[in-house]
Amino acid sequence: MELRHLRYFAAVVEAGSVTAAAQALHMSQPPLSVAIQKLEAEVGVPLLVRTPRGVEPTSAGRFLLDQSSRVLGDVDDMIAALGCFGAGTAGALTMAAVPALLWHRVPRLLRAYAEVAPEVEIRLVDPPPWTAIDMVQQRKVDLAAIMVADADRFARRHRGALDVVDWGDVPLVAALPPGRDDAPDPLPLAWFDGATVVMPRGTAAVPSLPEAVAATFRRHGVAPARVRTVETIQTSVPLVEAGLASAVLPDPDRASLARFDLTLRRIVPEPRPLRALVLTRAGAGRDPLLGRLLARIAGSSPGDRM
Repeated sequence: MELRHLRYFAAVVEAGSVTAAAQALHMSQPPLSVAIQKLEAEVGVPLLVRTPRGVEPTSAGRFLLDQSSRVLGDVDDMIAALGCFGAGTAGALTMAAVPALLWHRVPRLLRAYAEVAPEVEIRLVDPPPWTAIDMVQQRKVDLAAIMVADADRFARRHRGALDVVDWGDVPLVAALPPGRDDAPDPLPLAWFDGATVVMPRGTAAVPSLPEAVAATFRRHGVAPARVRTVETIQTSVPLVEAGLASAVLPDPDRASLARFDLTLRRIVPEPRPLRALVLTRAGAGRDPLLGRLLARIAGSSPGDRM
């Protein structure tokens, strides 16, 4: 039983005659009559009966009309849904993102994207950057948002394996314990000379915040009295809030750290910002769903594909 035969049958019943149905379907009458005959032969019962007014469905025909309406409706819905997938407006994506980007930049992206593609579900996970890269390469996530100290070097290193979209600068700011309203704004970088500073653990796999801060301190001759090393950026924050240390932290869009009980200051001379990058497997952006999201990301920053 072919779907087109069911559509032909429904058209004949709706029109009340084979001739009128052929006109509505923009086809000649003989092929339509043959199609209806084949359908009746296939099901083994008469489906239409001729009357002075045209044709009417038999009881079997009425049953087939009711059932086929549901089938054809489901098929039409399926075709429409597949069209949404092709247009990048339906489906699901999994995004890995480091927490500092999840605090503000990712929610802003999801809010804007939901306005144009409300049927797309985006799932979030928050692994460390080196794990996020592995998850992209192992197809466990569709894309990953990380921060790096040297975007060009990172792109060269992963060229051919990953496609990289530049998501713009991530400025570095001074994060001081609460109540330090006496700290000047902007804060001289020399303020950290002799201070206790908390810093996440560095990794050669993805040079990021610790490497950028250490390079800034060396460049300007700043020597903290003590550097407390923690595992991640997010585990730095409670120590600063507790007044046990100060830090130089990334503040995407200068809006991410405001949710914490910190005294935030710009720094002079201003440290070189980190760069937010969005990673996908090489060529994966050709998928309409992922490509639409990547285009939104590229359009929301001064950067582009690297």
